[in-house]
Amino acid sequence: MLNNRITRRSALLAGTMGALPLMLSSSASAAGPYKPSIGMATLGFGKFTNEALAEELAANGITMVQLFLNQTDSKYWKYNGRSDLSDLTAARCAAIGDAYRTNGVEIHSLGVYTNLIHPDEGERAANLAYFEAMMKAGTAMGVRTFITEAGHYEPEKTEHVAYHFQDAVWTQMVATGKELAGLAERHDAKVLFEPFYRGFLATAKRMKLFLEAIDSPRVRALLDPANLLEVNDLEEMFDQLGPWIDCFHAKNRKLHTANGVAADQGDLDYVKFVSLASQHAPKAPFMLEYVGPDTYKTALAYLKEALVKM
Repeated sequence: MLNNRITRRSALLAGTMGALPLMLSSSASAAGPYKPSIGMATLGFGKFTNEALAEELAANGITMVQLFLNQTDSKYWKYNGRSDLSDLTAARCAAIGDAYRTNGVEIHSLGVYTNLIHPDEGERAANLAYFEAMMKAGTAMGVRTFITEAGHYEPEKTEHVAYHFQDAVWTQMVATGKELAGLAERHDAKVLFEPFYRGFLATAKRMKLFLEAIDSPRVRALLDPANLLEVNDLEEMFDQLGPWIDCFHAKNRKLHTANGVAADQGDLDYVKFVSLASQHAPKAPFMLEYVGPDTYKTALAYLKEALVKM
């Protein structure tokens, strides 16, 4: 038979435990609702000048961009390579920055996406020099964050093991990542690597191991869950990369297909995505991607609806 006598200690303990949910609830309320910053990747707006794009976005409540230099007055975007930046002067960079700021739009970061995995040492050196030139351009714009992937390279002769998974390439990429960290330190900058399931940073775990190997506060992660949807569940992505995440790409993807789509058009569970983001990286902004002037409003509404439902 159980002893029904209640001691003073057990009563106090019961009272404390009973109050605990209320205390936790009050603490959560004090923190306020999750309202992340939402910005726009500018790659899909190639027919706009920077000034016109800033006006368009500001008029529709977008106050942050991830700038890909693909606008009509700044055509320097080249994926997996490099562009000639010789005429991108500090004065032009300052004017681009002002075009956004005067419209109340912050340039969060610049997309670089050069090839850091190329096997030729001279090509890698040239691409790192290009990356540093982009850092200088960013400084003139008032931007300190730069986004990249590892890059892609396909050898002429197909190997049994894909190039980006070969043993020596891991060592080479870590060394290149450390060089990039040094450049970021020199320019008081930060570099965010974006993983993608068909490249060197193919899974959340591999991305984490890469960041740990570089071991620099200047090198962090941009998580685009659509890029890992084929190989990782959302929980796995956040469990591995949570402490490293400084930014999100908000697009989508259909399973078993290569091409990404706008946020409202794929198989990614957006309610779960934003819920996990609120727990693991609440200060990281969302950048809508794979959208243009005809699609961004629908994708924006879809993301906002997911935030309400979480």
